[in-house]
Amino acid sequence: MDLNLNRADYLQVGVTSQKTMKLLPASRRRATQKVVVGDHDGVVMCFGMKKGEAVTVFKTLPGQKIARLELGGVLNTPQEKVFVAAGSEIRGFTKRGKQFLSFETNLTESIKAMHISGSDLFLSASYIYNHYCDCKDQHYYLSGDKINDIICLPVERLPRITPVLACQDRVLRVLQGSDVMYEIEVPGPPTVLALHNGNGGDSGEDLMFGTSDGKLGLIQITTSKPIHKWEIRNEKKRGGILCVDNFDIVGDGVKDLLVGRDDGMVEVYSFDNANEPVLRFDQALSESVTSIQGGCVGKDGYDEIVVSTYSGWVTGLTTEPIHKESGPGEELKINQEMQNKISSLRSELEHLQLKVLQEREKYQQSSQSSKAKSAVPSFSINDKFTLNKDDASYSLTLEVQTAIDNVLIQSDVPIDLLDVDKNSAVVSFSSCDSEIRSIEGQYGTLQAYVTPRIQPKTCQVRQYLIKPLSLHQRTHVIDHDRPMNTLTLTGQFSFAEVHSWVVFCLPEVPEKPPAGECVTFYFQNTFLDTQLESTYKKGEGIFKSDNISTISILKDVLSKEATKRKINLNISYEINEVSVKHTLKLIHPKLEYQLLLAKKVQLIDALKELQVHEGNTNFLIPEYRCILEEADHLQEEYKKQPAHLERLYGMITDLFIDKFKFKGTNVKTKVPLLLEILDSYDQNALIAFFDAA
Repeated sequence: MDLNLNRADYLQVGVTSQKTMKLLPASRRRATQKVVVGDHDGVVMCFGMKKGEAVTVFKTLPGQKIARLELGGVLNTPQEKVFVAAGSEIRGFTKRGKQFLSFETNLTESIKAMHISGSDLFLSASYIYNHYCDCKDQHYYLSGDKINDIICLPVERLPRITPVLACQDRVLRVLQGSDVMYEIEVPGPPTVLALHNGNGGDSGEDLMFGTSDGKLGLIQITTSKPIHKWEIRNEKKRGGILCVDNFDIVGDGVKDLLVGRDDGMVEVYSFDNANEPVLRFDQALSESVTSIQGGCVGKDGYDEIVVSTYSGWVTGLTTEPIHKESGPGEELKINQEMQNKISSLRSELEHLQLKVLQEREKYQQSSQSSKAKSAVPSFSINDKFTLNKDDASYSLTLEVQTAIDNVLIQSDVPIDLLDVDKNSAVVSFSSCDSEIRSIEGQYGTLQAYVTPRIQPKTCQVRQYLIKPLSLHQRTHVIDHDRPMNTLTLTGQFSFAEVHSWVVFCLPEVPEKPPAGECVTFYFQNTFLDTQLESTYKKGEGIFKSDNISTISILKDVLSKEATKRKINLNISYEINEVSVKHTLKLIHPKLEYQLLLAKKVQLIDALKELQVHEGNTNFLIPEYRCILEEADHLQEEYKKQPAHLERLYGMITDLFIDKFKFKGTNVKTKVPLLLEILDSYDQNALIAFFDAA
């Protein structure tokens, strides 16, 4: 069956964080529920809908920004107590708005994630996890990387307390007390956790996760090991997952999976006979979806999906039809309801226009006063700078609580700007080149000046580091059978110092040095699929890669960083000659594809001219007919990656120079000859040139 849902905007609060909106339990099936939401102004608001109007149940005074909102209560009873995390404090409210708890955790960092189960409270700040029972400290754990979310398997169904942490290093950590029971590697940095079906599924151990690169998965957390049930790859390249819920919106008696993404996409997945998720419905909203819940808010008897968005809108996607079939009497009633709504909206609009005029006058007076302080309006920016594995480019996403007038991008390193389907901006370039596809080895800062459409004009600057090995991504495993080149550093440096150098060079490395005396990180180059193994401790760092250029970049940057700190480094390296041929073979299919694409695109205009002249394409050989049929697709593909071929040429040139640099030979004079060989590319001729030079 098709799922038809109609949008209804209920009200707008302040800017919201992830997982800060919930529906209070209903008194009976399909009865309307109250919505409770917390925002960045520190306000907790509970409201219900009556005759199409939002009616406030309670609203707290402003305070510290609310980072999380959860429902709790005695186990196996309706969960209708509201708990919010703000700063390092947890506050509890009844469903009527009476505050019954104020618990100051004294954590040094602000609380980022929270889970409540009966009298157990599970909290995490950036790196610290704490478990409290009746507000008394029970367990503590310091994570090696940032904790994005936290959950506990249902204690009412299992004979144990099993908290699970979603950590930025692509790992779910399953805890027992203050110790890690085991770690689960997931395909991307996990951003959200949820119990399957809201209760852990049939076993009580089923846990769903969503990642920042848009993947979803289900894992059974047993006492000894994880069992991977299913995984949804992000084939459509949609946004990262911010929230999930389980609710039977289709009405077939089986709970569906509701998903909210940071690109505004709302999705509904149903489960087939094999319990695999199948996409049934999707709808794009214009901003990121921070919370999602299934229930009934607008009208008795009509199920809906309720979402909150970044700028604070609480919106329903309801099964209630917009156009109802009705008799004459009913029609009169609807018309009257509509008239009342229109007049109510008109008076609200007039009130708001008056308020705007008053505030504008007040601002003019305060800004012209001699004692006036700067009255620049502040605004929130939600930004994300992420590496896309598929095409080795970075996505810069900027979201502001009001309309954006313009964004100025400035970079001190060469970058290519790639257009994407989702982009609605008009781009104009200044004399220097711009993008966000960087070249490894060149590093610096990308700055975004964001100007919203508000008066008076104001601007905020955001900075993003482009690292020397910017196209590398953390991975859990590497192929140890590849031919590897090794760079070894020794000297009088501490573990923290060498860690700070690795943070400077590579993305996805935690800012704080990991616990222990020695650490190993694995990376994969998203463009070439080459790999890097980095192992270091106090006084020693060992870096292994099958790409000589990676080793060369590390050698140059690390020695530069050590010189800045006046640290004397002893640098040694072992070069594996076979690795050069291996890297060229990895480049070969990409280069061959790009050369063929460029050749086809060059032929399109000439073939079109022949087609017009001859009136048909029957005289053409099948290969040329195929080029004409796919002309639009080929041109689109070529447009998407304008500098792809130049980048591959650049990488081969770097590989050639770096191979001989380690032998102490300067071969820059032979580069024109290398480019000639590339123009009439043949893999064997290229390998022979590398061997003979």
